Amino acid sequence: MRTNRTWILIADGSRGRIIRQLRPDAETGNRLDDLIFEIDHKKLGEIMTDRPGRSITAKGTRRSAMEYHSQPVQEQEARFAGMMLDTLMRAYGAQEFDRVVVVAEPRMLGAIRLRLPPMLRRAVVKEIAKDLTKLPPQDLYRALEADVGRHGAG
Repeated sequence: MRTNRTWILIADGSRGRIIRQLRPDAETGNRLDDLIFEIDHKKLGEIMTDRPGRSITAKGTRRSAMEYHSQPVQEQEARFAGMMLDTLMRAYGAQEFDRVVVVAEPRMLGAIRLRLPPMLRRAVVKEIAKDLTKLPPQDLYRALEADVGRHGAG
């Protein structure tokens, strides 16, 4: 009888990790390599270096600043979430795992929820709103054992 295989997605706005095996293999003492994702996260000021244009009002000669019509930081995070979810979706379709736990910084967790495909949504067994991306791997595995261990990750 096959046990459920649970992967763990950990993410913030610019870093992500998919842990495919939380506990080391009983026989070899090794674990599968984690999948690592990183983007060059830019702050709003770096993305929008130019000031918005100006427009002339219909009456008179007054000019006023135009507003930006997008949220570049959120759009960048949404693309990053989509990239990680595409990887998860391909692996789920290939039956590499059965369940997934999502641990993400709260804003990124929202972006992931918005883009989570329905088929993959059914595989999510737990969501945790925490930013664990900056922890070194050994500390990360220990922290996840407490939060995720009972879901059979591995």
